[in-house]
Amino acid sequence: MLRTRAAEVPPAKITSPEMIDLVATMIATMRDAPGVGLAAPQIGVPLRVIVLEDRLEYMQRVDAKKVRELERVPFGPRVFFNPVLRTLGDARATFLEGCLSVSGYTALVERSLEVEVEGQNEKGEPETWRVRGWPARILQHECDHLDGTLYIDRMLTRSFATVEQAQAHYGDRSIAEVRRMLGV
Repeated sequence: MLRTRAAEVPPAKITSPEMIDLVATMIATMRDAPGVGLAAPQIGVPLRVIVLEDRLEYMQRVDAKKVRELERVPFGPRVFFNPVLRTLGDARATFLEGCLSVSGYTALVERSLEVEVEGQNEKGEPETWRVRGWPARILQHECDHLDGTLYIDRMLTRSFATVEQAQAHYGDRSIAEVRRMLGV
């Protein structure tokens, strides 16, 4: 299921008890991991639904300098049915990325720095969200899942490592330093 395109959710079905339960399950699963995003295919549901959240408590576990470098900002739970992602501008950023579906590993992934997503929220209302930095990365990562793409398909292969190895070798270094170390 992780390698196939997920199906659109009919607009009339978005507010159904089945979808309300799905969203609740996805948010609970994301938080239990803990993670900052989850796509329905990651829990075996082949539908175009994503949830995202980045809590201040998650950021407090990371060095403040790294939070600034990532352009990481807290935001509450966001839900998108049938999201359509659009990149804005040519600016790109490369950072270490992981995935709940490829647990225990991380790699450098280049992504657009700023994006806009349109879809419907959990109430079936149109929703547009324009973001940059880390929230933009999360959106791109989760929308990729809906098309059967994993971060390992986009990673700089030289950088693929276990989370423990990456922390030991690159922990306090900037991404520029990590790239120099890897020759990328």
